[in-house]
Amino acid sequence: MSRTLNRDDLADLARGAALLGTGGGGDPHIGRLLVDQALRESSGTITVLDPAELGDDALIIPTAQMGAPTVMVEKIPRGDEAVAALRALERHLGRRAYATMPIECGGINSMMPLLVAARTGLPVVDADGMGRAFPELQMETFSVYGVPGSPLAIGGENGETVIIDTGDDNRRMEWLARGVTIRMGGVAHIAEYSMTGADVKRTAVPNTLTLGLRIGRTLRTAREEHRDPLAALAATMADTLYDKVRVLFRGKVVDVERRTEAGFARGHATLVAFEGAGKLEITFQNEHLVARVDGEVRCVVPDLICVLDADTAEPITTEGLRYGQRAVVIGISTPALMRTPEALAVFGPRAFGLDVDFRPVEDLVPG
Repeated sequence: MSRTLNRDDLADLARGAALLGTGGGGDPHIGRLLVDQALRESSGTITVLDPAELGDDALIIPTAQMGAPTVMVEKIPRGDEAVAALRALERHLGRRAYATMPIECGGINSMMPLLVAARTGLPVVDADGMGRAFPELQMETFSVYGVPGSPLAIGGENGETVIIDTGDDNRRMEWLARGVTIRMGGVAHIAEYSMTGADVKRTAVPNTLTLGLRIGRTLRTAREEHRDPLAALAATMADTLYDKVRVLFRGKVVDVERRTEAGFARGHATLVAFEGAGKLEITFQNEHLVARVDGEVRCVVPDLICVLDADTAEPITTEGLRYGQRAVVIGISTPALMRTPEALAVFGPRAFGLDVDFRPVEDLVPG
């Protein structure tokens, strides 16, 4: 069922998107401010469509930002780059989009389609192609289940646009687009994976914008009512496609090694336990990929690894990790269509060069 989204919803959605971003996806707070300003200048609401309501022949063009999240902290978008990419792809296809959609529901890319919607009047489909955030463009459920990502349009901050068409080779599309993005300063905006409504219903993770909004609202109201936000989160997730929540570790951040290379933020974060001698290490590439406690894997991609403030349960992004932070690290199970052999071949641990096989978080940390 379709619904409207307004400025009052943005803070909760940004909080939920930060959690679903598993540390990456870009800071949703910046995206929230961009959408808020666009809504002030427009009708003030955005129409969000349930994917089940889409006509099979409707043209859906997802929009997003790509690049290193660490660059985004200092390189704020102008605000019209994603619209320019969408319009360039429409011209290339010779068709206008019926709606836009997120490629990922985590981080700033939960907000980019909303920014496009606020500036164009297009509706936004309540679904995405990652069910979280991933660092590379071929790492999409769209790609896994047969939708080509190209032709892809890239929009830069100086008004330039680039079209990349690699046919059904989504990995090469990512490689070329990453190179263009680096030359645009490390951040660019894109329109890609144009598809029909039938394709959306077949390949997308459904209702993830609603999920992000629900997560953010749950964490906020639990704090306001002086309830345990982690218990409230687990209860909220229990009737969703992300139904297993596990506490992996509680401790203090004692080291963060972070570098920006080849268009990604890569590194490690180390936490030591509040009590005892335990140690957790997280490896990330934009997003958290694997969490090890005393050398043993406790959660691994594509399951979600989320770092939250120990007192407020506010999500902490990879670029926001700092020495001395008190944190709780949780693991969350991903939907079944993200755990198939086909999906794991595209965005499982081996796809990131990790010498680890995927095991569900609920098996690694029994409830």
